[in-house]
Amino acid sequence: MTFDDLAHAIGTTLGPTEWLTIEQDRIDAFAATTGDRQWIHVDRERAAAGPFGTTIAHGYLTLSLIAPAHFELAAFPETGATIVNYGLEKVRFVSPVRCGARVRTHIDLAELADRRGGRSLLRTRSTIEIEGEAKPALMAEALFLLIAEG
Repeated sequence: MTFDDLAHAIGTTLGPTEWLTIEQDRIDAFAATTGDRQWIHVDRERAAAGPFGTTIAHGYLTLSLIAPAHFELAAFPETGATIVNYGLEKVRFVSPVRCGARVRTHIDLAELADRRGGRSLLRTRSTIEIEGEAKPALMAEALFLLIAEG
C-alpha cells in the first residue's frame, strides 16, 4: 500500500488476520517480560478452579497483537515511511482470552490526518475476536505516526 492507497482506503475494514492460538507459552513469556505474574495468567492449577476455568491472556498481551495485525493486513505504506506508535484511545477489554483460544483481528481505517513536515497521523479501530465467542476480546483505537522518508 502506498500513501495514496492508504488515503483512499480510509473508511474501509481490513481483515481478518489469520487465526492465532494463544498458548500458555506465550502467556508465560509475556508474564516474564512484564513482571505481571498474577495467578490468573500463570498458575494453571489455581486458574482451573478460578472464574475462567483456565489461565487467561493478559489484557495487555491481547492489546499487543494490534501492531503485528496492522503489518499482516498491510494497513501501513509498504515503503517510504517510518511508522511509530503514537498512542491508544478508547481501549476496552471486553472478554477474557482463555489459554488455547484462537483470536483474529479486524482493522477499520478510520482517519488519516496531515501533520505537516511529511508526517501523517493514522487512526485505526481494531477489534480482536475470539473464535466461538459472541463478544470480542478487545476493541481499541490505535494511533500511528507515519513519517515520510526522504
